[in-house]
Amino acid sequence: MPRKYNILIVDDEPSVVFLLKEELTELEEYAVTTALDGAEAINLLHMQPYDVVLLDVKMPRVSGIEVLKFIRENYPATQVIILTNVADVKTAIETMKLGAYDFVSKPYTREDLLATVARAVELYQLTIDNELMKYELSRQGSAYDIVGESEAIQNVVRTAEKIAQSDAIVHIQGPSGTGKELVAHLIHTSSSRKNHPFVIVNCASIPDSLLESELFGHEQGAFTNAIKMKQGLVEVANCGTLFLDEVGDISTLIQPKLLRFLESGEFRRVGGTNAMKVNVRILSATNKDLHKEVEAGRFREDLLYRLNVVTIRIPPLKERKEDIPLLLKHFLRKKMRTKNPKRINTEAMQFLLHYDWPGNVRELEHVIEGAVLLSHDDEIRAKDLPLALVDKTGVRSSEQVTHDGEKIFSLEELEKRHIEFSLRKNNFNRMKTSEMLGITPKTLYLKIKKYRIVVPQH
Repeated sequence: MPRKYNILIVDDEPSVVFLLKEELTELEEYAVTTALDGAEAINLLHMQPYDVVLLDVKMPRVSGIEVLKFIRENYPATQVIILTNVADVKTAIETMKLGAYDFVSKPYTREDLLATVARAVELYQLTIDNELMKYELSRQGSAYDIVGESEAIQNVVRTAEKIAQSDAIVHIQGPSGTGKELVAHLIHTSSSRKNHPFVIVNCASIPDSLLESELFGHEQGAFTNAIKMKQGLVEVANCGTLFLDEVGDISTLIQPKLLRFLESGEFRRVGGTNAMKVNVRILSATNKDLHKEVEAGRFREDLLYRLNVVTIRIPPLKERKEDIPLLLKHFLRKKMRTKNPKRINTEAMQFLLHYDWPGNVRELEHVIEGAVLLSHDDEIRAKDLPLALVDKTGVRSSEQVTHDGEKIFSLEELEKRHIEFSLRKNNFNRMKTSEMLGITPKTLYLKIKKYRIVVPQH
């Protein structure tokens, strides 16, 4: 489905509006809306964002200058083309100082008009792409490959590709670290929205007080430190896909607003009074049992049914251990960025295959990352793996853990040391450490207290 760019024409001369609309609607990529005065234009802008606005300066009631200022304050990505008479070129130049992209003098030629609009659309797209790039760079980058040949994971891939062809809301269920984001990305790239934004919101990592603003944006002065208007991620994702990761952690205060958005596509920025509308596909994921969350009163039943139109369950790694060798090969290449990565010897492979991986694929990746750093040649051995992992497998090693005189620790001591190592590796960031260990931040906090682990105060 080709991208349609939303164009708004604002001019108090009906004949000019008619001709401009005729010229632009001949091109399939433009969806054109018109307004005959500034007040009507602002009302339309309240209801939905536009990519490009063709704007007359001199209009009764609300002038083009006021509309331009409104657009610059509320829709920074929208490109404004000023429509002006030859005698008013000086005014047009002044509007460019206020943030207009360009101007077209009346009478205009068709070629000039279409070329100017095309350049404005291109700049709009570049602006959006730049925002998405900054958004992606702010997240921890990860490859989107789904690795595995087991029947369990291939069933997930087939289901994802099949339902991608619709716009149905999809809920992805699975333990932490199984690759829910990868499946969401597969659905997006297999859909008709693949050329549009794929925006991820980690609902568990954003405080309740900020989540609504992050999702729906806020108006200037809506709360302390809201020094300027901010577009929400639902606007950034317009025409694309919005992935709500760990949706089970959304508070009961935000859930009704999310439900309203899912049902109508409408939302209000924090501190705003006008309903706006975008066209996004919603994917969600959680490691929680939402039915139990509903029973406990922590999740709305109507929101559950709205999210649960189609459900994909991702199996834990212990249910598809035949994929471990392929995953190891993938992570070694990813971490070492070489055609000849390190090898895993037979004994170390036995430990890796017998371990139950409570942190799933994410834990496997971090174990391999650590083993690459600890190994001294081109081979990874059992002694290069975390002691806790080796102990829990129950597999006996010919390379005893005490081969170099080290004492054997209790399970609790091994766990404490593994947690301390993981905390230091992540610069004592508890969120990242809990993800690495495959446990919740609350569980990590309790274990830090239990083992009296000293965490530096930042």
